[in-house]
Amino acid sequence: MGLLKKILVPFAGLVLAFWFYSGKEDFKPEMLKGKRVIVTGASMGIGEQMAYHLARMGSHILITARTEAKLQKVVTRCLELGAASASYMNGSMEDMVFAELVVKKAEELWGNLDMLILNHVGQSYFNYFDKNIGHVKKLLDINFLSYVTMTAAALPMLKNSGGSIVVVSSLAGKIGFPFVTAYSATKFALDGFFSSLRQEFAMQNTNISITLCILGLINTETAMKAISGVMTSPAAPKEECALEIIKGAALRQREVYYEYTSARIPLFIREWAPDLLDYLIRSQYNVEKLKD
Repeated sequence: MGLLKKILVPFAGLVLAFWFYSGKEDFKPEMLKGKRVIVTGASMGIGEQMAYHLARMGSHILITARTEAKLQKVVTRCLELGAASASYMNGSMEDMVFAELVVKKAEELWGNLDMLILNHVGQSYFNYFDKNIGHVKKLLDINFLSYVTMTAAALPMLKNSGGSIVVVSSLAGKIGFPFVTAYSATKFALDGFFSSLRQEFAMQNTNISITLCILGLINTETAMKAISGVMTSPAAPKEECALEIIKGAALRQREVYYEYTSARIPLFIREWAPDLLDYLIRSQYNVEKLKD
């Protein structure tokens, strides 16, 4: 009976979640027309694709990343695709002053902000934990504290517009995966902070939505390079992933899972067979192919 309960309760939750979200308003591209949006980590990968989708929908876009030349190309393409406006700021999110300046730049450009999409991540290794505490601290700064810093800076504008915060996270922020200990820690931190902040918004009647995006393996250049030869799992397309994030944000969804089935099933298994899930995860890795 105990095992049956462990299976039925999560299953019932999935059914209710499907029913709840299926009754929501349908997404329409015009929802983003004229919206003022910051997208971080937008010089490549998912962030770049989100910028292009927003451009096609007629948004005002401010993008950030470290490499100026790449950002210039993305801005040019956004304008070609129909963005209402497109600007960039280059710098490192390890610097909290820069994180605040990005929000200030949006205020100077538009006077207000409708959506803050937090997508950037610091460079990390894919291997056993090497006891490098400095690396952990650096990732916490980039992957977590800069998210909090930008959110704090953007709150006055987002409260004024009834806007949205979009946090791009990972299945590694819900489940422990090997070889990404520091990265995983930062993603768990995002879940804790923004889920708690969502509760506070509700208690204060603050009309700001928070959408946490739980992503599986996506075929970005960085991810594919890191797992090359080590994992055989198929990767989902970054273009479609980016669109699903934007849809979820526009509909003010609590969480976005992409790809839905591959991201949700592990969480379901974890509820009733965590040891089995750990075994299944470990079985996907060819540890002999780990890079030195």
